[in-house]
Parts: sequence; C-alpha cells; structure tokens
Amino acid sequence: MNPSLIDPFGRRIDYVRVSVTDRCDLRCSYCLPKDAHGFETPTNWLSFDEITRLMAAFVALGTRRIRLTGGEPLTRKHLAELVGNLAALPGVEDISLSTNATLLAAQAADLKAAGLQRLNISLDTLDRQKFARIVGRDVLPQVLAGIDAAQAAGFGRIKLNAVALPDTTPAEIEALFAYAIENELTLRLIEPMPMGDTGRASSGEGLENLRLDLAGKFGLVPSAEELGGGPARYWKTADGRTHLGFITPMSQHFCATCNRVRLTVEGALYLCLGQEDKAEFRELLRSGADADELQAAIRAAIALKPERHEFVEQPAKLIRFMARTGG
Repeated sequence: MNPSLIDPFGRRIDYVRVSVTDRCDLRCSYCLPKDAHGFETPTNWLSFDEITRLMAAFVALGTRRIRLTGGEPLTRKHLAELVGNLAALPGVEDISLSTNATLLAAQAADLKAAGLQRLNISLDTLDRQKFARIVGRDVLPQVLAGIDAAQAAGFGRIKLNAVALPDTTPAEIEALFAYAIENELTLRLIEPMPMGDTGRASSGEGLENLRLDLAGKFGLVPSAEELGGGPARYWKTADGRTHLGFITPMSQHFCATCNRVRLTVEGALYLCLGQEDKAEFRELLRSGADADELQAAIRAAIALKPERHEFVEQPAKLIRFMARTGG
C-alpha cells in the first residue's frame, strides 16, 4: 500500500495536531468563555501510550509533523515524557508545541532535552493591561519570561501568534514586530475564526491592508521559505533575519493546500477545523486494536475530509470552542 494519506481532493495529509488537554489556565476572549464548563474528565483523556500508538500508525502512513496543543498543553503533567515518546518514532521530522507560555519557564529545558524542536507562543499584545483583559489574568511578565527561557534552552526561530482582534491597533502590531526583530522571533498575525460564541464575537476585518502598511514601514519583501508546514504566508525584513506571517482563514482561505487533521484529548479526529466531520479513536485504542487496524481506521477517516470550511458562508455553524478542538 502507498505509505501516504491522500484525501478525496488530492491533498497529502502529513501533519497531525494533537490536543493533550481541553483545559487552560487562561480565558482568552476569542477562545474560551470565562464561565466555560463541560471539560472532559481525565479518565476520558487519551493516555500518553494511546497517543503514541496512534501517532505511530499515522507516521507509518506518512505523517511527518506532529504539534502538541490544547487548551494549554503545559498544564498536563509530565508532557516531556510524551515528547520523548513521539521523538523516538522513526520518520517523524518535526515535533512542535503551541503554548501560552505562562508555564514555559519551568519546562523549556526539559522539553528541549526530550526532543521538542519548535514553539508557537500566543502573544496578542505587549500592553500589559490589555493583555490581562484579553486572557483574563495579569500574566504578561510570565509569558515574556517563558520566551526568554525557551531561547536560553536552545529553541530557535520561535513563532509568536497574535490574533488580530477588532480593537487591535496598528501601534500594537508594530510594537510586537519590533519586539520580534529585537529578539529574532517570527511574528504571525491571525484572523479570528467564528468558533463558538467567543470566536464570532472576535471577528474583524481581513489583514491585507495591515500587511501593506507593515510592508511599507518595515521594508518587508515576500518570502518563499518553508517555516513549519502551516498555512501562513510570509514576508521578511531586508536582512532576512525576521519573518512576519499572515494566517487568513477568513479573507483568503487556504483550504486547497490543507495538509492537517486534529486529534482531541478524548480521541476524536476532526478532519477540518471549520466542519463537524470526525472519527472516533478512543474505543478502538482501548479495545486493543493493532497497528494494521489503526492504519485502516485512519485511512477511512481521511476519506471523510471535506473540501473546505464554511466560516464565511455559515459563521454560526460551529458551537464548539477552539480549546475543545485543539489549535
């Protein structure tokens, strides 16, 4: 059999985002309601062994990139153990982590030693008071300390993810990019998606005008470099040391080149962030399915992957929140 996953629209699926928890220590306004409830009980979470078994089946079918997400993945104890398990899988080329970095300072060195290669860190503004309003806690100093600790641990080309909210000002974005330049980080601006009530309340305009303004002010030029297999379109400074990416699921969707699926903490595989198509794997794993059975189930799931999301056409379609799906 061909050791690769091709969906019904000819796209090669080689990237899995794995949620290790649906819980978070923050309540970002666009992601998780302040009064959120109904989280999965830990007994329903996939164990590290179950995650590793399922990822081994994915890797055997051509998966080369694995990203650990949440909720906030660093709230799950002993995460470096899972990183080590995944890093040992033959064929894995890239293991990364999405985090809010509040707990990163204490874990960065262990994660690096276990085999984690890259970090995406959420940082929407450098304005401390506004940051506290967005995330629900006054934790900007902890986040910045986490970034410093990650660099000290040897993580290179760290990506900062900033959601462009309706009240995000050009001055805030310019300050973030100046910080990225000073610290040799990559900044990525993201259009909010209408996932759950929180996501719909955060929707704003597209990023094209902002891109043109930033390109002029910072002398940016288009970049064709491949920076992690995600959907961002990149520009870079004239010296090539700092990149600015734009992730535009609303104004310029990238469904035609989608290469990823998402596994929730309870073992549901979502085939599209903006659709409800999914396949369940927890019971299959817990019934003792072998590698061949898991691979067959994965192939059957990929056959369900839809052509594109419907965020624009049906913005109220999804009631699940981003934290319940995994970033």
